[in-house]
Formats: sequence, structure tokens, C-alpha cells
Amino acid sequence: MAMLWKFMRVAKYSKTALSPKVKVRGIPTHSRHSSSKSVPSDFAVNTPCSNTVELLGKAYPQDDYSNVTEKILSKVGKNLHNKKHHPLWLIKEQVKDHFYKQYTGRRGTPLFSVYDGLSPVVTVQQNFDSLLIPQNHGSRRKEDNYYLNRDHMLRAHTSAHQWDLIHSGLDAFLAVGDVYRRDTVDNTHYPVFHQMEGVRLFSCHELFSNIKDGEGLQLFEQGHRTAHKQECHTMEAVRLVEFNLKQVLTKLMTHIFGDGLQVRWVDCYFPFTHPSFEMEINFQGEWLEVLGCGVMEQQLVNSAGAQDKIGWAFGLGLERLAMILYDIPDIRLFWSEDERFLKQFIVPHIWQKIKFQPLSRYPPLINDISFWLPSETYSKNDFYDLARTIGGDLIEKVVLVDEFTHPKTKKVSHCYRIIYRHPERTLTQDEVHRIHQAIEESAVRELGVEGRF
Repeated sequence: MAMLWKFMRVAKYSKTALSPKVKVRGIPTHSRHSSSKSVPSDFAVNTPCSNTVELLGKAYPQDDYSNVTEKILSKVGKNLHNKKHHPLWLIKEQVKDHFYKQYTGRRGTPLFSVYDGLSPVVTVQQNFDSLLIPQNHGSRRKEDNYYLNRDHMLRAHTSAHQWDLIHSGLDAFLAVGDVYRRDTVDNTHYPVFHQMEGVRLFSCHELFSNIKDGEGLQLFEQGHRTAHKQECHTMEAVRLVEFNLKQVLTKLMTHIFGDGLQVRWVDCYFPFTHPSFEMEINFQGEWLEVLGCGVMEQQLVNSAGAQDKIGWAFGLGLERLAMILYDIPDIRLFWSEDERFLKQFIVPHIWQKIKFQPLSRYPPLINDISFWLPSETYSKNDFYDLARTIGGDLIEKVVLVDEFTHPKTKKVSHCYRIIYRHPERTLTQDEVHRIHQAIEESAVRELGVEGRF
């Protein structure tokens, strides 16, 4: 399940969108139980007459929704969560180890199966429709997602696999993978990050078997929808599912962060769970949101073929957990190939305590850019995505520092501050100037802004 449904808007612009010449070769993977095959992501030039993109062995025709950039495609298939001794791999393995040992079936085998090699290319139906996301829901906008075309996209959350896995007959599983969202630019946001999805379904017997005098209790009723339950669920069933979910996740966080961890639950809203909650943990005196969860919508469960069961789902971000646990200050570091970073996570066992030792702190270079906006269709993420496409990981942060409306013309001006800082070396003003000038020129050409440079 997606951790947060707080997407921001981005407008499509042609030059930084995927060129029809780009072709990505690879092999899609599907994991059964606990598989960790990787998808290669080497690039090759295709014939210029083709208006398609090949990704993971399939060709996708481009249309007016195609907005995935070459920069983003270069990340597809990296599968950081499957690279041994990478901090995201360590977090994934810790969660797996906990679930394998804590929850077992009748014969002592793990109750939860794990899928960590599912293709990040999904259909719009998988990413939205199967999860009951309304057609007019803001999260569907191409300004918020990376679309190959109107029918296919890079998954925005691992929830895109919920329906298929339930439909295959599974009732307890974890799905792990890279997800893609157009977002703001700072040290905690990146257009590619990694999620872990958890789903558990219960039959009537499984849910009520340990309840005294529970023989007469039922999962379903013809009731009314309230803030606390769906109309088809009995209150007893919802309370037990909710209790089990919170207990499972509290045990998981305590196991990762240690005894004495403070946890609190905040009511929220996700389209495909009800009721829904966010878990926050108190870490070094600050409350941090680490995951979202809830009781699954019965319509989703029914359509996947599990009509006689009720269940919960959760979604957590691996980067968020790793940044807290290992004290990693910048999300860009997860993509670093610097041995000084990677060697810190080569440890004898996955539960080894690690405190990240910062690389030399290189000084930032700060440049501002101001321009008049072209029209009311512009959004901040237009510029964020363009800047990230050109500047890549040399850009640490982009922030809107000033907004001005001309009293006569009513034209709106934005001023953005771009902070350049390489995580592994000192940048020169000359190379930053070249990048900044390229961003200025592209903003005028691609976004239609009027420069105030």
C-alpha cells in the first residue's frame, strides 16, 4: 500500500521526455516465494523512425501521455533492494527475517511469501483501477506519475501488485520494489524510491478461532459504512483485524529500532483501505511517519477472488527506515557508488548495528533563478523535474523562495533557489554555472517561461 498519497503536480514537457531513439533492454522477472533476480538496464540506440520505447523486453508506443525521461529510465533495473550489503537490502532482509521467524504456518514454514523481483512496469489498471482509485482522483495525473503511454506506467507504489497476488491465491505476502513518482527536490525526496507492501487475509475461522465463545461471530453483515468500518464488515471483525495489524507493525518497528520505541497511530485516508492509519515513531525526540496501513476494501478483496476473507495491508518506505536507522542524511546517497559509502554496510549479519559515518562534507554552491510564469497550467513540479533531469544528483535541493504578482499585468513571477552539492566531491563554480545556464535555457524553451536572469 502506498505510504502517502501526497503527490505534487508536474507538467509534461517534450524535450526532456523520453526520445523515441532510446531503447532499454532487459528481462522482466517474477519472483516466487523469495526471489531476488535483477533486471538489467543497459541502453542501446534504436532506429529513429520508431515512436516506441523498449523497456524490459517489451515495446511501448508513445502517445500524448508519455513523459518518462531518460534520467528515470537509467534507474530502472538497478534494484538496490536486491544488492547484497546495500543499506536498502539490509532493511529488506531484516523485515523478511522478522516475518519469517515471527509468523509460521502449521508445518513451521514461513506464512508470508516474498516477491522482490516484480517488474516496475505496470498497467494503469494495475496501478489505479484494481485499487479502486476513482477516475478523477488527483493521484492519476500525468503530472504526478511517469507514464510510458496511456495504458502503461512505472508503478507509483507496490500496491499495484496487490490484486494480482491475491488473485493468484496468496493470502499473506510481502512485495518489495522500486517505485516512481514526480516529486519535490530535497534531501528526503527522490523520483525513485523503494517500498515494501504487506498483505494478510483471514478466513472466519482464522480470525475468531482464539476468541472465547467466538463460534457465532461473523466477518460480514449488511450494515452501514462509518468512520470505523466498511458497511459489509461486522465491527467485531474490523476491530480484530485492526488490532492484529497494529500489533504486527508495532512488533516489527520494535524489533528494528529496539525496545522502548514510542509508537502512535494517526487516522488518515487511502482510497483502497478503510479505516486507514499512519504509524509514527518517536526517534530522537521527533515524531516521524514511517508507514501507512489499513483494513482492505472488501470490494478489492472480492474482485480478486477472496470473497470469504477479510484483510489488512500496509506499505512502508525502505529509504525512510534506513535513513532513520543508519542516520543517513541525504537520500541521494543510496545511489552512490562511492566505496566509502558502500563499505560501511558490509557487515557479518543483517542485524549488525551501523551508524553511518559521513563522507567529507563538501560545500554547497547556491544559485537563484527567476522567471515569469507562462499560464495558470504551470506548477512547481514542472520546474523541479526539469532541474533534476538536467542537474541530476548534483542538485541537493530546489525551493521556491519568492512568489510575486505584478500589480498591473497580474503576471506571476517565481524565484527558485537551487542548492548544488556533490555528495562525494567539491563542485567548481564553472561546472555549476554551465548546469545552471542549461536549466535557464531549458526552462524558457520547454516550459515557456519568460526569464528574469
